[in-house]
Amino acid sequence: MKNTILTFLLLISVSMFGQMYNPVKWSTTVEKVSDKEYILKAQAVIQSGWHLYGQYIEEGGPSRTAFTFKNNNKKFELIGKTTEEKGHEVVDKIFDMKIKYFEDKALFTQKIKFVSDDVSNVVAEVDFMVCDDSNCLPPTTEELTFKIQSIKKQASAEEKIPAKDTATTGLVEVKEPEKAEAVSVKPIKKEESKGLISIFVLAFLSGFAALLTPCVFPMIPMTVSYFTKQSKTKAAGIRNAVIYGLSIIVIYVLLGSIVTAIFGADSLNELSTNVWFNLIFFILLVVFAISFLGAFEIMLPNALANKVDSQADRGGMIGIFFMALALAIVSFSCTGPIVGTLLVESASKGGIAPIVGMLGFSIAIALPFSLFAAFPGWLNALPKSGGWLNTVKVVLGFLELALAFKFLSNVDLVLQLHWLEREVFLAIWIAVFGMLAFYLFGKITLPHDSPLNHISVGRLGLGLIVLSFTIYLIPGLWGAPLKLISGFAPSTQYSESPDGFGGSKISGENSKINLPEGAEKGPQNIATFHDYEKGMEYAKKVGKPVLLDFTGYACVNCRRMEELVWSDPKVLGVLNNDVVLISLYVDDKKELPEKEQYISETTGKKIKTIGNKWSDLQIKTYKANAQPFYVIVNHKSTNLTTPSAYNPNVEEYYNWLQSGIKNFKK
Repeated sequence: MKNTILTFLLLISVSMFGQMYNPVKWSTTVEKVSDKEYILKAQAVIQSGWHLYGQYIEEGGPSRTAFTFKNNNKKFELIGKTTEEKGHEVVDKIFDMKIKYFEDKALFTQKIKFVSDDVSNVVAEVDFMVCDDSNCLPPTTEELTFKIQSIKKQASAEEKIPAKDTATTGLVEVKEPEKAEAVSVKPIKKEESKGLISIFVLAFLSGFAALLTPCVFPMIPMTVSYFTKQSKTKAAGIRNAVIYGLSIIVIYVLLGSIVTAIFGADSLNELSTNVWFNLIFFILLVVFAISFLGAFEIMLPNALANKVDSQADRGGMIGIFFMALALAIVSFSCTGPIVGTLLVESASKGGIAPIVGMLGFSIAIALPFSLFAAFPGWLNALPKSGGWLNTVKVVLGFLELALAFKFLSNVDLVLQLHWLEREVFLAIWIAVFGMLAFYLFGKITLPHDSPLNHISVGRLGLGLIVLSFTIYLIPGLWGAPLKLISGFAPSTQYSESPDGFGGSKISGENSKINLPEGAEKGPQNIATFHDYEKGMEYAKKVGKPVLLDFTGYACVNCRRMEELVWSDPKVLGVLNNDVVLISLYVDDKKELPEKEQYISETTGKKIKTIGNKWSDLQIKTYKANAQPFYVIVNHKSTNLTTPSAYNPNVEEYYNWLQSGIKNFKK
């Protein structure tokens, strides 16, 4: 029970974000023809479903592939034009013209001749654009390096050395380790999978919490008794119980499917940072909490319950299905708030999250009914109904009340009202959990509570846990980090005393921080730019790489990264000394000047706010719309390593930072 409640609180607001990706990866090969002549080969590997366009396309069509070979010192000359494979020639539906494109793979070759003996690597830039059957990604530029020196060291004047990883004589494959895999598809699937698993586990635990309420728990022995009496054989009883359990699952999954259809699959950024969504959800949770505390009951119309109940007498599979529907309706006053919380939370994740959530919830509800019907002797081990069931409802009510203020905090953060700053938020949570502790110790009673002559050991233990948590929160009023609730409470920067009470948090290196012009104190007192151009100018001035931090005021995982990972001394040292941090808030609602507003080339939406601008930059440049999203770039905005999303592993994040810095110094 204790684990259920704590997990319910910790998991319910965890956000998951899906990334987009670059469907083309480039690699280079070099073939030696003579001491001075070489053939440079650029290989594009194209993801299934996407097209890369050729070099020779008429004006008005898609951006053609173009190679620019950097030859400032005139050390070599190009022999002929860059050639390409045959490819496909079709009338393109998007551009309504005949074009040439490549699928799966494309090979481009260029012959060069060195005019001096100083043979060095050749660097080229490739500009390209890819489309699928209905969409095009913005034109992209990547830098390719053809390692001539590797060939010269390995080959003699008379023979060619085989490539290390290819069977073609005379080729050495040179794959740029960081750039070739700048944005990988695999992490997307991993993050999506993690998010759906979190939703399922949360819903499953919530289902068990719903079982322990006065509306559901007493129904278990009543339902099991019905099946055992109506079934002529034990096998028939088990079969009917299984059908009953599956019917419960179908009913709730159908509800999740309806919510999915309403919210759609791409609702994450719009919902999780939407002011009205968070405000309505705050009101809903407060109503649910007051209901659980005993002020009133949320019930569906009795006429509906009676009509469904009458259908349950029909017998057969249809009758069993209506019995399951009757359970869902009758127990709505207890399960409704939990189901509502789950549905709206999972809807903010987008995709099939509501279906997965209802699947987990319904399995937890259906499993005991099916198991006890199959093994009725187990009923003897169940605790008797009593006042403890109402205690479960009240505890859930306190938890929903505390959680409600997280969504009100999102509204305050997005609008930057500074009404619900960290101290106020913590004061509210201290009051809520303090009252919960008093309730568990029997010092206060609520409607529907049974007389309490003594408290059980389990209730005492849970009360001590809640009291300890309440005491843990108190130092946060004076600037303590409170890592246990990182991401839930507003950050220490969004506070009446960002530097701690009386500046007590400022110490050591950060106490001597000198902010560059245009920067402010960010998370962990790191000098942070919020303007892309100003941050890039400063990075050029000091000769450091840039860490782009696509973040959000209402982003839970962003705060967790800042409070759990960025606070680590090794990581903090890198962020303070080795990179220039540019934090771009995609949910900043401040409007852009009228002359700076525009229509996005990528989404077709009007870019009206600062947050819209940074979100559009992230989508257009990095094909990603998830936060947090971190990119280490050089002064030309070229990726120095694979972008990173939410990763609470301190060592991995530190190594990722070091990888980008190392590539910047090459």
